Amino acid sequence: MLEFGRLLTAIVTPFRADGSVDYGTFGRLAEGLVDAGNDALVVTGTTGESPVLTEEERAGLYREAKRAVGARGKIIAGTGGYNTSESIHLSRLAAECGADGLLQVAPYYNRPPQEGLYRHFKAIAEATSLPNILYNVPSRTVTNIDARTVARLSQVNNIIGIKEASGNFDQIAEIMRTSESGFAVYSGNDSDTFPMMALGGVGVISVASHVVSGEIRQMIDSFVEGDLEEPHGPPCAVGDGVPAAACDRLGQAAFDVQRHHRNPVQAREVKERQVKLGREPPDLGPFTLLEKLLHGEFTGNPSIEHRLGAPRERFEADDHARAQLE
Repeated sequence: MLEFGRLLTAIVTPFRADGSVDYGTFGRLAEGLVDAGNDALVVTGTTGESPVLTEEERAGLYREAKRAVGARGKIIAGTGGYNTSESIHLSRLAAECGADGLLQVAPYYNRPPQEGLYRHFKAIAEATSLPNILYNVPSRTVTNIDARTVARLSQVNNIIGIKEASGNFDQIAEIMRTSESGFAVYSGNDSDTFPMMALGGVGVISVASHVVSGEIRQMIDSFVEGDLEEPHGPPCAVGDGVPAAACDRLGQAAFDVQRHHRNPVQAREVKERQVKLGREPPDLGPFTLLEKLLHGEFTGNPSIEHRLGAPRERFEADDHARAQLE
């Protein structure tokens, strides 16, 4: 039996306009995702903007997720990073807050060798009794966890699976061939879910499931049941074809969350998608923290400016470069 099921969502973190975490909206979103068919939620993953969260905010999110979901679903805490001792500390914190498992992303930027990756993940896993899922996403971290390293790590008792987002199907097949029996391989890219399950994957740690959980659930269940012939529509067409009904199942909370996203590019894309669905929200003006910063609304507020990071000129340059590419 799978420890965490087949459909897991890497849940976003909602923020208020002042930069504080909106725990109430987060709890409603967590409930909606479980209602929509999710078996587990990944809290404070990179989709949840973990790099900008304080330790106190992380703990608050774990507790709120457990309160909202209860026994209906499991909570996996994203506690990985490139500081081994900090990841161990955050993993123990998550355990104290009631998390059921841990997600460990590959260390980014410093590009450790494979032996370094092995020792890093092994040390974290051995520091807590919680089950660990590795996360390989070289397009983001510039570090690939190769199949031999995954096979070695699968021998550690509480490293029970991997979220594979490399897009390298030769490597993914090798992981499935060489890892310990029962080692769970999850798709880390929504568009790869079906072909990965065809190779032997167990499911997906999804982001698209914020709006199409039901469709993804149907696709996974149909595959597991061997129903590959009955047409079910395009369950993973999450671009222009997102059905409005799928959004209704998660309620307005899903949209409220993303209006206050800390990433201005992602927030703008979400707003554009709402317009295509005929669900344009009221005009909120600059509706993310970074956009508010760019409009000078937080000028002179060092705590907000420090938290958001890059200066206005950089984002203006990024927008100009993006416009040139388009």
